[in-house]
Amino acid sequence: MADAATTLRDVPVGDTVRVAKLTGEGAIKRRIMDMGLTKGTEVTVRKVAPLGDPIEVTVRGFELSLRKGEAQNVLVA
Repeated sequence: MADAATTLRDVPVGDTVRVAKLTGEGAIKRRIMDMGLTKGTEVTVRKVAPLGDPIEVTVRGFELSLRKGEAQNVLVA
């Protein structure tokens, strides 16, 4: 598990974490929330592309790909 200062970008493949907080402003934050990543949601990191971008996660029972920049705005616990 990750600590409170960790972002989704830093979570190792195979770990499951819970969203603690969303950072970012305006459209970026809204886009992340629209994808189902809201406070308290469990997220499992499934895969990371060979060059590190994008990151594939499972959230609310479906697969989702996030860019590293988007994952950086999701603080996890």
